[in-house]
Amino acid sequence: MKNRSSNAARYGSRAEYKIAEEYGLEIEGTHSSWKDAEFQNGSPVEIKSCMVSTGYFQIYKKYHRILRQRDGWYALGVYKPHGTGIRLLKTKLKRPSELPLSTWSPTNHSQRQSEKARLKIGDVF
Repeated sequence: MKNRSSNAARYGSRAEYKIAEEYGLEIEGTHSSWKDAEFQNGSPVEIKSCMVSTGYFQIYKKYHRILRQRDGWYALGVYKPHGTGIRLLKTKLKRPSELPLSTWSPTNHSQRQSEKARLKIGDVF
């Protein structure tokens, strides 16, 4: 039986590929800690997805700053589980400076070593 965390990772990965496909993003060979893809012109893109029932995206401050410095983009998507996969409900491209991020909180995720902000779906769409 799969747990909630493994389902979230599986759904998130599927959402990432669907969002990349929708915007014509290059994923292969472009992933790093602060970006998931690139436009064909080389502009970096961080893909963020969230399940509609969760209600928010998680943005990590450390990576957000790098994306801003590199003149990158966020490709944001909201999805819901559908059968064994997902259904993408909404997507949007945003510059990092367009996200209403004001409150950063510590994270327990030791690999990230960064503060995070939770961005509500309604604040993006």
